Amino acid sequence: MVENTTISYKKVIAECQALFAKKTKDYGTAWRVLRLPSITDQIFIKAQRIRSIQEKGTQKVEDPIKDEFIGIINYCLIALVQMELPADAPLEMSYETLQPLYEKAVHETLSLQLNKNHDYGEAWRDMRVSSMTDIILMKLYRVKQIEDNQGKTLVSEGVKANYQDIINYAVFCMIKLSEA
Repeated sequence: MVENTTISYKKVIAECQALFAKKTKDYGTAWRVLRLPSITDQIFIKAQRIRSIQEKGTQKVEDPIKDEFIGIINYCLIALVQMELPADAPLEMSYETLQPLYEKAVHETLSLQLNKNHDYGEAWRDMRVSSMTDIILMKLYRVKQIEDNQGKTLVSEGVKANYQDIINYAVFCMIKLSEA
């Protein structure tokens, strides 16, 4: 089953990366102006919309929930890329420059997922998409608190690990939605 998960995971990421490449060509790297707390808030509103639709059972804006999960994944990857870039990196960057940074963040996050999936025995497969949405929101509240504390934690994992967990839960949600 883990082999199937890895194939499905890579398929979801390929869809996200293709959209990221197209949006980079359309908009450039306007997102580079965002500070990490602003990226966190952008992820938050996407997760909050998903939860709101799940709770209400209806939606008035026809953008599919799947697209919101793609947005969550890409904004988390943008945050991870932003964290890697030096303070003096240019605002406008080509996709070709960003692609290796995006792929490095994906590789590290997939490695984390494989290790956790081994230890947890693919428990996510028995979870509800709504529960994973709640976990994504919880992790976003954690990131917000860490950001409000200027990145200082006493015993907790940092912002990077939370962004990676959010990516992994969002990918799991996409897999479950595609298998439904």
